[in-house]
Amino acid sequence: MGIFDFVKGGIQELAIARPEHAKDQLVYKHTDPTVPKKAQLTVEADEVALFFRDGKLVGQLGPGRHTLETDNIPFLNQIVDWGTGGNLWKAEVYFVTTREMPNFKFGGKVGKVRDPQTGIWLELMVNGTYSMRVIDPARFLIGFVGLRRTEGDDSSAWFRALVLKTVKDDVAELVVKKNWPLQSVISGAYTEELCVEILAGVRTHIEPYGLEMIQLANFEIGMSASDEDRMNKLYDKAAYVNMAGGLAGYQQLATADAIMGVGEGARLGGGGGGAILAGAGLGMGVGLGQQLAVGMQQSAGAAPQAGPAAPMLGNAQRPTCGKCGSATAPGKFCSECGAALASGPAHCGGCGGELVAGVRFCSGCGKSTV
Repeated sequence: MGIFDFVKGGIQELAIARPEHAKDQLVYKHTDPTVPKKAQLTVEADEVALFFRDGKLVGQLGPGRHTLETDNIPFLNQIVDWGTGGNLWKAEVYFVTTREMPNFKFGGKVGKVRDPQTGIWLELMVNGTYSMRVIDPARFLIGFVGLRRTEGDDSSAWFRALVLKTVKDDVAELVVKKNWPLQSVISGAYTEELCVEILAGVRTHIEPYGLEMIQLANFEIGMSASDEDRMNKLYDKAAYVNMAGGLAGYQQLATADAIMGVGEGARLGGGGGGAILAGAGLGMGVGLGQQLAVGMQQSAGAAPQAGPAAPMLGNAQRPTCGKCGSATAPGKFCSECGAALASGPAHCGGCGGELVAGVRFCSGCGKSTV
């Protein structure tokens, strides 16, 4: 369908309608400002036609086929071109689409948001599509589009920027106020809540222009692969800590990582000195790790776990039984034969010198003590 002349009863008349190539435009302006009397204007079911003269809205016509005569359309008296003997209307005619228009795309960076659970800052991104509808054609045309020749969708860039700004504000605010973990946000667990907030926020901005946002579709929030990998690793480590004893605290977890990193670096040092350093580093890591675990338990209100049992005494620290000669545990009786232990120190049978408990030869004369 387009703009064409046809002959009816010997009188040339003009048919005016939106052309096919402009069906998906929010606004289409008729190219010729002069309209003959009795022209046939066709307005589709999903649009309205607005008439302007000298920058002023003089009237509008709804869906249907209209013969442009003053008898049935009184406001046409305001656009008569008297210079032509009243045979032409002088007006700018705009067709404004009133149906829901889908598949407007948007996307971009939301910015850095702090994850409430881990405390780390992550860069979020968002993308999706939305649909909108003109609810007040005159207000939309005058207040937003303007009275000019319109080809294509001139408003989509502005809407994309507006939607992205609203998303930035709402996502950051909701994550902070509701303490939403970002892992759950990017998984889609809160998509419905976010869409409700975003729609409400955008409508506040665009309704004064005669527009309404209907719905969001394919709405996704994500982050870079490196940020997501970093966050998932931290959550996994926290899960292991919790499984080990219900311990909490991500700062302590980071400290433990650093400690174990020292031990790992020492282990990979190479050579004899590296092996010694590795042992020292790992020992330090284990020791500080135990301290960290106790401190985390105490901060969680749990009783600290008992440490390992004291090591057994070496033979050099144990008394020797005078009857069987065995190194025995400290006490009044031998743990091997049951004989009473001497109350004083043992003496060498060769030189009479005092013997150190547990030795096999006298340090004075070399005589065997066994």
